[in-house]
Amino acid sequence: MNGPQLNELPDDSEHLAPFVSCLRGRAVLAGGLSGVRTFSNGFLLKFLRARDFDVELALKLLLNYQTWRKESPEISKCLSPSSVLGLLYTSYHAVLQQRDHTGSRVLIYRIGQWSPKDWSAFQVFQVSLMTSEIISTETETQRHGLKVIFDLKGWSLSHALQFSPFLARKISSVLSDSFPLKVRGIHLLNEPMFFHPVFTMIRPFLSEKIRQRNMEERVLA
Repeated sequence: MNGPQLNELPDDSEHLAPFVSCLRGRAVLAGGLSGVRTFSNGFLLKFLRARDFDVELALKLLLNYQTWRKESPEISKCLSPSSVLGLLYTSYHAVLQQRDHTGSRVLIYRIGQWSPKDWSAFQVFQVSLMTSEIISTETETQRHGLKVIFDLKGWSLSHALQFSPFLARKISSVLSDSFPLKVRGIHLLNEPMFFHPVFTMIRPFLSEKIRQRNMEERVLA
């Protein structure tokens, strides 16, 4: 049974148990992870599905995920809705109720609803991570990934000044190989000219697959 076929099986399928057991064992041998033996099967399945049940790639993703969270306490330690409740009320970010025709979850970010005077780029990123952690528990999203729409209407210099190479690296590391979700596409709408420097800063850190998908969307837009 190949990766795509395994992806369609339910969490409690007997065919998935050997992969979960193997990933747990490989993670124990790798060292550096606390509480590996207590990770739930559902938690490990997120990483296996994200890498089509290639155990070695899933292990690399798991290690990157844990390393990223440990090395980014300024973001990962404050992932509670109460910390950014005001930003959530602005309708800056939403998860569409309907999936797209491929089954992907669709996330939308309305940049014009984000006031940089009130909310930092780190807090905006925390909203994204909170959402990602929640939807990564959905079996259908694990199978079919997500697509992201950035509506850049209202983008201004004050938004651009919030970004730095340091933050760009943090964002792109999650998009590339540190989070157990398949990013199926990034769509940019109402893109102003002075957004280009920020995208240019982030783009080198993205995986070739994501860069290619984004280029295709920009050409089709």
